[in-house]
Amino acid sequence: MIRLAQAVESIRQEAAPLVEERFKQFKQLGENGTNEELYSELCFCILTANWSARGGMRAQQLIGVEGFMKASEEELAETLTHLHHRYPKARASYIVKNRWVAHHLKALLSLPPAEAREWLVKNVLGIGYKEASHFLRNAGVEELAILDRHVLSLMNQFGLIDSLPRSLTRQRYLSLETLLKEEARCFGESPGKFDLYLWYFVKKTVEK
Repeated sequence: MIRLAQAVESIRQEAAPLVEERFKQFKQLGENGTNEELYSELCFCILTANWSARGGMRAQQLIGVEGFMKASEEELAETLTHLHHRYPKARASYIVKNRWVAHHLKALLSLPPAEAREWLVKNVLGIGYKEASHFLRNAGVEELAILDRHVLSLMNQFGLIDSLPRSLTRQRYLSLETLLKEEARCFGESPGKFDLYLWYFVKKTVEK
């Protein structure tokens, strides 16, 4: 069976400019973004869990940086309901209760990636290993893998795993991340960038 890294090679040339441009934006956010802008990105990652990246981007645009920091729980829930989020009240509650985290995010990015991820998982409502990895990647951290359903499906399709896991414990996530990191190494890119190539491989677009 052809390995995943080899299959993704087929779209490298057409995807590379989009991947590089998107990752430049991630790096700029991590290096120059305010705590409030980083919190907006963290909220985006919370919102996309069990929803969609496109929906999260619409919500992020509509709510805005100030809205994530200041809007009431009721206002946020109303906006998310309007956008047909699956869990508008729960996500609105997370956004309001997590606001204390915003002022720690710039400092968090100076930690080793695995340590920063552990802190997020331990301290932020609505954040698991996938969402924490997603946020850190979107802030320019390259070393972590985002094991969402699209990536797991590809791992299953190309024989890296025997079946799709119903849930991911910490140990299972780290074990599967090691497998995907090896594919990224064979592809010649960091896990964070490789994820964007995988996204393009599946969707023919690079979102975030």
